Amino acid sequence: MARKTALQKLLETHPNLVHSELCKVTSHVQREEDGWYVNTLLIEGSDVPFIFKRKKKYKNLQAGVVNLTYYPEMKEIAGMEFETMKVVRIKAS
Repeated sequence: MARKTALQKLLETHPNLVHSELCKVTSHVQREEDGWYVNTLLIEGSDVPFIFKRKKKYKNLQAGVVNLTYYPEMKEIAGMEFETMKVVRIKAS
C-alpha cells in the first residue's frame, strides 16, 4: 500500500477543500493591507478571484502555471455577495 501524501491527507481531512493542478494565471495583483500582502489571482477559464495572504511579497505569477488548494467562500462587499476562492496552498508548476 502506497503512503499518502500530505496533500491527500489534507483533502481527506477537509471535505470542502478543492485541489486544482496546472492552472494558468491570467492576472496577479498584490496589495498591502494591515501588514499583510493580499494576493489576488485570476485563472484562465474562471471568473472567480483566488485570494491568499502572505507576510512577504510573493513572486509575480502573471502568465505562470500553478497548483492551487482552496476553499470556495462568499464575501459581502458593499452589501453584495461575491464568490471567491480562499487559497490555502499554492505551488508553482
